[in-house]
Amino acid sequence: MSFDTLDYLAPDAFEVRISELLVATSDGADALIDPSVSEVLRLVKDHLRMDVVFVSEFVDGRRVFRRVETRPEAAVISEGGSSTLEQGFCQRVVDGRLPRLIHDVTSLPNKAELPPTDFPIGAHMSAPIVLTDGRVYGTFCCFSFSANLALTERDLKKLEMCAQLAARKIDAQRAREFEQASASWRLLP
Repeated sequence: MSFDTLDYLAPDAFEVRISELLVATSDGADALIDPSVSEVLRLVKDHLRMDVVFVSEFVDGRRVFRRVETRPEAAVISEGGSSTLEQGFCQRVVDGRLPRLIHDVTSLPNKAELPPTDFPIGAHMSAPIVLTDGRVYGTFCCFSFSANLALTERDLKKLEMCAQLAARKIDAQRAREFEQASASWRLLP
């Protein structure tokens, strides 16, 4: 029995790097989602061979793209862009109308109910970003323009780990902002 050593080690290296980022802190980060999440987006894009990876926030019935990583030829969404929640897959995954892992969107029995897109979506994976207070911030998603039957439940678990990383970073930034605001209030006469 033989195996390719690089193929065997790659998933572990990915998981180790994500774990390192989970425990890393980003003191002084100005953005709600710090740069380590952007690094995770790149890792996911490359490791899972997806065309687009993003973190979205649900705000007033809209899905706002907070961090986006795409292949150069696949820049179909951008940071700061948004759409209504019903125009995307994210809300459907969160509320259970769509599975978190879709190998081939065209094979879904309810594909006629999906929102139209300006670009093809073949494979899609999504995990909710759940903050410590239980609120769903948004989603950590990725998709490719063509179907991908090679995606596994293990890949979905990796994506869920990335959503947990994003939640931790967002919670930490909110805690820092709260502490700073509290300190400002204490300084007032």
